[in-house]
Parts: sequence; C-alpha cells; structure tokens
Amino acid sequence: MKSNTVIPLLQKAYAAELETVQNYLANSVWLDGLRAQEIVEALADDIADELGHAEKIAHRLKQLGVCPPGSLALVRNQESLQPSADPTDLHHVVRGVLDAERDAIALYEAIIGAADGHDPVTADLAVRILADEEKHRCLFEGFLKGMEHRKAA
Repeated sequence: MKSNTVIPLLQKAYAAELETVQNYLANSVWLDGLRAQEIVEALADDIADELGHAEKIAHRLKQLGVCPPGSLALVRNQESLQPSADPTDLHHVVRGVLDAERDAIALYEAIIGAADGHDPVTADLAVRILADEEKHRCLFEGFLKGMEHRKAA
C-alpha cells in the first residue's frame, strides 16, 4: 500500500545511501597514514552494503509505483563526512561516518514507524537495513574508542 509518509522517507533514504557511497569512496581513496589502512578497508567493505541498500530501496519504490529519483533530484547534506583537506585526519572520517550512521539509523526507525501496521514489506526492508547500519555504527565506534585510547596513552 502506498503511503504519503513512507514514500518521501524512502526517497530520502535512497538519496542518503547514494551520498554515503560517494563519501565512503572518496574517503577510502583519500585517507593516508600509518593507521589508515583498517579504516580504508572498512569503508571499502561498507560501500557495497550501502549501494545494496540503495538498490533495495529503489526496487521498493518501483513496487510502490514510484520512480527512484535521478541524480538531479537527490539532496546532499553529509557535511561532516566530506573528505578532510588532511588525508591523515582519521578522527574526521570516523566522526563523519558515525554522524552518517546515526542519521541513517534514525531515518530507518522513522520508516519502520511510518510503515508499521499498513506496509509490512517496507517495514521489513527498513528493519533489515537498520541492522546493517547498527553494525556499521558499532564498528566505527570501536575505531573511535581505539583512537581515543591511543591518544590517552
């Protein structure tokens, strides 16, 4: 069932997933330094997940009779995830990823709430993607804790 509330949220999630792919790709290529490799690899792995999320959302939009937005209709707002001028600034990237993951988690929780009771397929999709986003957040929280521990030592 098409919902006036669910559709805009799915479109927003689709745009956010694609923006995340762009920013993860840029950061994974740009980062340098002794401790960057683990973060670069995590970002590269997560690119496939985020692109898969966008693809699933695009298919769901089509199933709901809505065309997935083209590039000119996509809003961009991940300011904290933009690559730093300093390619060794790992804190900047990790904090940006955490901001993006927290935003994604809140968005998927909103989709679940909007779809609850009348669109179980969309709710199920959002629950599955939410689990992935929580996994990504947890990984990058671990990176941040490790950096803070090294800084304190």
